[in-house]
Amino acid sequence: MFASRVIRTYVVRMPQPVFHAPDHDHERCTADALAHAEALCAQRSQRLTPIRRQVLEVLLGSHKPLGAYEIMDRAAADGTRPAPITIYRALDFLRDNGLVHRIESRNAFVACVSRHEHGEMIVFLICEHCGAVGEAPSAAVADQLKSAARAAGFAPKAPVIEISGVCAHCQKHEHA
Repeated sequence: MFASRVIRTYVVRMPQPVFHAPDHDHERCTADALAHAEALCAQRSQRLTPIRRQVLEVLLGSHKPLGAYEIMDRAAADGTRPAPITIYRALDFLRDNGLVHRIESRNAFVACVSRHEHGEMIVFLICEHCGAVGEAPSAAVADQLKSAARAAGFAPKAPVIEISGVCAHCQKHEHA
């Protein structure tokens, strides 16, 4: 008689840091985010066109928010400067697909490197010293705010919170 075994494989997703260490493997970070973007677009039968990919790569090149014209300037570094409307259309696509976020207080955009559900509440922590932006887990805050909104008969459109302050890395260097 043969014994059968069931082997189960579990994928454990390690929590991502809110702020990346200054010496983190940025190439790996960028490659992972691009692979995720490509897979997401393929899953949704959408195209990550060369200009969309280029805009995403520019944003992934920095963990700091960039304005549309900064994105244009960085995209032009390897040749012709894209038109503003081209950049804005690419940003709209990337934002609609949860691949970038708009930082309202800075009128700028940042690549999304967290894997959260579209429409899920996001808390952005924005360092006033280095400009880095971190996405913090916010389930408890989200539940409280959703309850308050429902009680007021309000339907939130853009569930985003932005908090300015100083990141741990900058605090460490301030006191050194």
